[in-house]
Amino acid sequence: MSPRRLVAIMRKEILHIVRDPRNLFLVTVSPAFLLVLLSYVFSFEVQQFNLAVLDLDRTSLSRGYQASLTSIQDLDLAYTVDSYEEIDPLLLEGMADVALVIPPGFAAKVRGGQEAQVQAIIDGTDPFAGSQAINILTSLSAAFVAGAGSEGPAMARQPVSVLTKAWYNPGLLSLHGMVPGLLAIVLIMPTLALALALTREKETGTLEGLMATPVLGAEYLVGKLAAYIVTGLVSALLALLVAVLWFGVPFRGSLGLYLLLAADYFLACMAAVAVVANFVKSQQTAMFIVLLIFIVPSFFLAGLITPVSTGSLFSMLTSYVLPSTHFVEISRVVFLKGLGLGPMLQPALILLGMGLGALALGLFSFRKKVG
Repeated sequence: MSPRRLVAIMRKEILHIVRDPRNLFLVTVSPAFLLVLLSYVFSFEVQQFNLAVLDLDRTSLSRGYQASLTSIQDLDLAYTVDSYEEIDPLLLEGMADVALVIPPGFAAKVRGGQEAQVQAIIDGTDPFAGSQAINILTSLSAAFVAGAGSEGPAMARQPVSVLTKAWYNPGLLSLHGMVPGLLAIVLIMPTLALALALTREKETGTLEGLMATPVLGAEYLVGKLAAYIVTGLVSALLALLVAVLWFGVPFRGSLGLYLLLAADYFLACMAAVAVVANFVKSQQTAMFIVLLIFIVPSFFLAGLITPVSTGSLFSMLTSYVLPSTHFVEISRVVFLKGLGLGPMLQPALILLGMGLGALALGLFSFRKKVG
């Protein structure tokens, strides 16, 4: 073995890695990137739940009970209401995650050593978050009764019993919350098909032939996007039928609104892929990028399995920069709550902004490249 030839080979390969941005990223940056990504993926921290309280007892003990529930950061007393009628819009529009009803006679039962019951009404569109909220309420209620800071002898009291009721998804069935959320994942497949189509034309040389025709770059790119959005809506309709007919998930919303918002989602994803495809030349690289940027993070960061983390600004931005985060929310609301466009206007506008911004960038970079 010649040391001189060995060094020459090493030098050649290092130059090859340095000069190829894709190889340089895979060899040097990708482990750190995946470490950051997977650290957030597998840190299942409990989010802060917004709590609405209807206190029908209105005693010092019931107020002390409320204070004990919000003494930690897991529960935030966001609303106090005076009637059951005020609870429904808070849960329906996602302003509150849990509504707690403290019945009359709560303090008398606690002081008399009887079992006191409270009712917790959960937003069942996210069964995992609902289960977490129930567990938190149950444990904090038990801690309040056993605590030495409340009135009366601690040994004589019974634990507060939390009776739960899930709205929009009775029984907190996981499939009813998971399947609509999974639509955001499976509907990335048309986006992947677009990425492969754009890069395939580079590999086969048909793009160069098209550039010699009078077709403008904007016409080419917008035509591609429109074709894949229209055909993607067919896949969205088929996926909806599978969710309803095969898995038995109730669809309470408007079909037209669902398809309109699905087109909005496709625009956000496909326009971003069109930008990426301008800088890659192989289908294999395009597939890897779509998997790394869209599909894998969406499983864990988009609120599909666990609620979107709001523990830090970075983790929150990492989640909300994904189009799937917004479509998970949209899909669950359309399926299980059956609301109109109003409550979903914010995520819909965010997706539209993502799509139009990426489309403008894609048109600019594509025109510059083919010019």
